[in-house]
Amino acid sequence: MKKNLHILLITKSVLTLVIILMSVITVLAKPTGTQVKIVKCYPNPATSVINFEFQSGADKNAFLQIYSFSGKKMKDISVSVGKVAVILDNEYYRGIYIFQLRDKNGNIIETGKFQVVK
Repeated sequence: MKKNLHILLITKSVLTLVIILMSVITVLAKPTGTQVKIVKCYPNPATSVINFEFQSGADKNAFLQIYSFSGKKMKDISVSVGKVAVILDNEYYRGIYIFQLRDKNGNIIETGKFQVVK
């Protein structure tokens, strides 16, 4: 039973990572100049806080998800306001993080990345 649980957890983590990487590849594969940025994140790299600004045309029912590069979901943020500051507490280690802006149905609108340097 324990062995099956470990395999299930490893499989779920790997699947999450594959989905995130596929999202990043899809966004990067789009021709430049045709993509309108909805999310602006700064400073990048970040040390203690990362700011996300959303264009005025962003769906107010959308939400932002932050993942570690290993696929762990770090945060879910409602986009009901135009700007959000995320405090990079002790759970955010040095490394690359992925963010995904999703609509109310869970479809990816935009994907990006930022780096934490502590």
